Amino acid sequence: MAKFELKLPKMGESVAEATITSWLKDVGDTIEADEAVLEIATDKVDSEVPSEVDGVLVEKLYNVDDVVQVGQTIAVIEIEGGGDSEAVAPKAEPVAESEAPKAVAEITQTITAAKATVEPVISSGERFYSPLVKNIAKQEGIAQVELDTIPGTGKDGRVTKNDIKSYLQSRSSAPVTESKVETVVQQKVEVASKPAKPVEKSTSTPVVASGEDEIIEMTRMGKLISKHMVDSVQTSAHVQSFIEADVTDIWNWRNKHKNDFKKREGENLTFTPIFMEAVAKALRDYPMMNISVQGDNIIKKKHINLGMAAALSDGNLIVPVIKDADQLNLFGMAKKVNDLANRARENKLNPDDIQGGTYTVTNVGTFGSIMGTPIINQPQVGILALGAIRKVPAVIETPQGDFIGIRYKMFMSHSYDHRVVNGALGGQFVKAVKDYLEAWDSSREI
Repeated sequence: MAKFELKLPKMGESVAEATITSWLKDVGDTIEADEAVLEIATDKVDSEVPSEVDGVLVEKLYNVDDVVQVGQTIAVIEIEGGGDSEAVAPKAEPVAESEAPKAVAEITQTITAAKATVEPVISSGERFYSPLVKNIAKQEGIAQVELDTIPGTGKDGRVTKNDIKSYLQSRSSAPVTESKVETVVQQKVEVASKPAKPVEKSTSTPVVASGEDEIIEMTRMGKLISKHMVDSVQTSAHVQSFIEADVTDIWNWRNKHKNDFKKREGENLTFTPIFMEAVAKALRDYPMMNISVQGDNIIKKKHINLGMAAALSDGNLIVPVIKDADQLNLFGMAKKVNDLANRARENKLNPDDIQGGTYTVTNVGTFGSIMGTPIINQPQVGILALGAIRKVPAVIETPQGDFIGIRYKMFMSHSYDHRVVNGALGGQFVKAVKDYLEAWDSSREI
C-alpha cells in the first residue's frame, strides 16, 4: 500500500491560504477520485477540496478552524499499489545558510537519480499537476525536474494536456538540456540557502475595554479581509485621481428602457452594466492599467476581467469577476452583472467566479457616498469607485451662449499603484471612462 498526500490546491493568484470549515470524511472512510474530502473557506468564497485518487483516509493533519497555506498537505490517503513518490515525506525543515552545500549535494543526487529512474511527479504549492498530466508524464518518462521546466498555459499557469503534448512533440527533436536542469537546481539552491527573515512583532497600541464596553470577535472573513487590506496598503503606493462625469443622457435612457427590460427579462436594468462597459472599453484603450506586478516584472494581462465589488448581508464585501468583459455587449453585460450579484447575495458563487480579476470597480454611491478612496484589490494595480448620481445645477454651453440647467452628475475616484502607474496614465484612464459615459447614445436599444 502507498500513501498519497492531499494538498490544499491553488485557488487563484491572490489566494494564499484557507480556513478548514468542516471535514466531510472521517479517518477510515473510503474515498473515490473527485469526491469531496473537506470544506474550506477563503476571504471570498467557500469551496470543497476533492480527492485526486481512490483510497482510504488514514490521517487528518489539521482540525476545523485551522488556517492552511496553499500547497500544504492537509490529509493522507492510503491507495493501492507499491511505492510512490507521493508517499508521505517528513516535513521539510528550513535549511540554514551553513547547510546550503549539503542542499546542493542532495539536489544534485536527486537529478542524477531522476535521469536514471523516472519517478512519478508530484504537485506542490508552486506547480499543480492534474492526474491526467501526471499519467502522461509517467508514460512518457518525464522526470519531475523536467516537467517543472514546461511552461503552462492553463489557469494560474497550470500545465495542461495540450502543453505536455506540445512539449513531447518538440522534445523528440530537442530534449531537455543540462542547462535547463541546472537552472531549476540553482533556483532551489538559492531558496534553500537564503536565511529566513526575522518575524516582526506587531507594535499596535493596546486598547483597554471598560466593563460597560461590548467586545465582539471579528468573523473569520472579517479577519482575512482586514489582513488583505493591510497587505495591499503595504504593497502598493496608493494615489488617487478624481473626475466628475455628466450622466444625464444615461439617466434618461435607463428610465426609458428599464420597465421594458424588466417585463422582457424579469430582471432589473441597473447602471452597473453601463459603467462596466465603459471601464472595459477604457482598459482596452489603456492596456497598461490591466497589469500586475511580480517582483521587478510587469505582467500585462491578455484578458480584461472586471471585478465587481458586491456587499453581502453581513456587511462584508465579495468581488465576483466578469470574464472577458470587453467581449460582451450591453445586454450580455447586464445579464452577467445580475447573475453574479444575485448569486453573491445568496452565497452561491463558485471559486472560479471570484478568480482571475484584472481590474475592480466598486460602487460607493450605493450607500450615498459621492466619492471614496478604495484600496487596490491585489495583485491588480487599479480600482475605480463610482459615486452617487446627484441632480445638480450646472453650466451648459450652447452655440447661443451659456446657461444654467439641471444635470445628473457623479464623481469617479480612481486609486492606482504609483509603483507602475504614473499620474498621467491614471488620469487619462479615468478621463476615458468619463468620455465614454458622456458620449452615450440615447437612441441605443437593448
